[in-house]
Amino acid sequence: MKSKLLAITFICLFLFSCIDREKDLYIGPPPTADDTETGITQEDIDANVKNVFGVEFAADHDWRTAEAGVATLYVDPAQTQKVQVLVYTEGVNEENETVTSLQVLNETDVQGQSEIRLHYDAPKENLGLFAAFISDKSYELKRIFNGVASNTAKARTRAITTLYTLPSEEPRINVIEESYASQRGWNPGELLYGMSDYSKQKMTVDDYDDEYKTVFNAMVFSYFKNGRQYNNLPLVKSSGLYNDKIYPITTGDEPIIVSPVFKWDSGARYGDEVLNSDWYYYYFKEEDLGDDPVAYLESLPKYKAFPFRDCMKEDNLLKKQAAYALIYWGDGVPTEETVGSYFFPRGYKVGFMVRAKTTSEAPKKQGELYGDGRLNSHVNAWPNFSSSKLGDDGPRMAWLTVNNRLMLCCESGTDTDFNDIILEVEGGVEGFTVLPETERANYTYCFEDRELGDYDLNDLVIKAYRTGNQVTWSIVACGAYDELCVRNINAGNIRDDAEVHALFNRSVTSFINTDPGQAKLEPITATKNVAASFSFLDEANQPYIYNKTSGKIVRLAKAGEDPHAIMMAGEFLYPIERVCIKDAYPRFNIWGQNPVNSTNWYSFPETAKVYNK
Repeated sequence: MKSKLLAITFICLFLFSCIDREKDLYIGPPPTADDTETGITQEDIDANVKNVFGVEFAADHDWRTAEAGVATLYVDPAQTQKVQVLVYTEGVNEENETVTSLQVLNETDVQGQSEIRLHYDAPKENLGLFAAFISDKSYELKRIFNGVASNTAKARTRAITTLYTLPSEEPRINVIEESYASQRGWNPGELLYGMSDYSKQKMTVDDYDDEYKTVFNAMVFSYFKNGRQYNNLPLVKSSGLYNDKIYPITTGDEPIIVSPVFKWDSGARYGDEVLNSDWYYYYFKEEDLGDDPVAYLESLPKYKAFPFRDCMKEDNLLKKQAAYALIYWGDGVPTEETVGSYFFPRGYKVGFMVRAKTTSEAPKKQGELYGDGRLNSHVNAWPNFSSSKLGDDGPRMAWLTVNNRLMLCCESGTDTDFNDIILEVEGGVEGFTVLPETERANYTYCFEDRELGDYDLNDLVIKAYRTGNQVTWSIVACGAYDELCVRNINAGNIRDDAEVHALFNRSVTSFINTDPGQAKLEPITATKNVAASFSFLDEANQPYIYNKTSGKIVRLAKAGEDPHAIMMAGEFLYPIERVCIKDAYPRFNIWGQNPVNSTNWYSFPETAKVYNK
């Protein structure tokens, strides 16, 4: 009997010990020396935090970088198939340039509904929320005000001739000059045609309203990001509207109006490269291309539409300042005194070209740059314009539809960002609809695995994004030597009892995607269905660590706790191995001491101290 009692007592003690080992490290009452195997107290944890960070954090800091919300979208189901909620954010790239992003937070199919509520989690630090109303032929972006956006209002349509007063003077060719391509022997004998005075061709316009400018800036410069490190050529090609597909077709019923609306040329530093340039066009019938389309296009007369210096002033500022009607000069080769018409016949294709005429740079950056990349084979290789990103037949222009306005975005230099010059084309051409490839908003969970951590916050890194009523979870890194399990996902291979190192087929003494000197491993990914009201900020939905080595649980930090685990709203670059987050992000401590200061601290990493492989 005595032996049986001893056995029962032993089993009870064993079970109690197992339950005791699986306790939260940072949740609930502070641990004491009596209830932790290691004897680490809350005072020890606090002392370690102060020693690592060197400051005292705000006692009520909740470590949240996101906030939950609900957007109500009023939809015209007859013209909308899908709706999205997006957030507009701003950051700084490796060259200390400001870069914006427009990211999808949530989306759903309309399915005949006229009122839709979308739940979302957005970064606290943002430039605004937008709603996208999408169909096969339309992408309309609207700002969300007070949680509401709508596309039910019908757009007013007016004939182009009621918006612009065409020039009264009869257009006449009186300037003929040789192209740079002819001077260099690329296209011998090529001549360019124009007029001596374009002031009489300049038409007055109404500038865009502030709402449209906000939408334009958010959409265009998040899509075609600015800077040499961004190669936007793949975006241009993914639209399919490049080279032989870039040409709009004339409708024959209205004039074709072109308005330059944006330029970025850095002024005299680069020889006023836009202001010194001219805008040209040409036209043809598809059936005339023949067996050698490139040779035929090279043989066509190119006509000057306007000089940029006559109609553009502000730099890096969207403004519709002037408009010009393209002129139909007839078919064949024109001569001096050829008279043109402001109306094209139906069925012509229209192409565009920038004639760059910079004079102050040495060597001079001069040449004809075409939207059709097949005509750029020589100029793209020219030393002053050469770019490995553009290649031999890289196009210099791309179409983008911004709330039903057709924009032509140009690359006049060599960095392939396609936002050096932007023009609106309207009137007598068939429109294109270009649906932008918007980014998904990511959420990044960063964990420490022990009470006395080094706070590199890479012991476990999980990323997630939402697509409607599905969330895709990815374990992307593990900088721990303990056996860790991810709990509360329970999808795919990411089960509550699955050890993280084993999922990557690595030993527990291996670092996974935290050491940039090691080969990068593909994330472990799983997708899970969620409720329409799902929020990443709801504790019931948040993943957490079970440390099998210590038997402890680590959850996201709550208000008043140390930052042992945080969720970042956005594409966050976590620190590399053994680099404290305060050293990887010098503004982190400022935010930690006062949560209203340096709220965009995560936009300013020390690039050598974060994992960006």
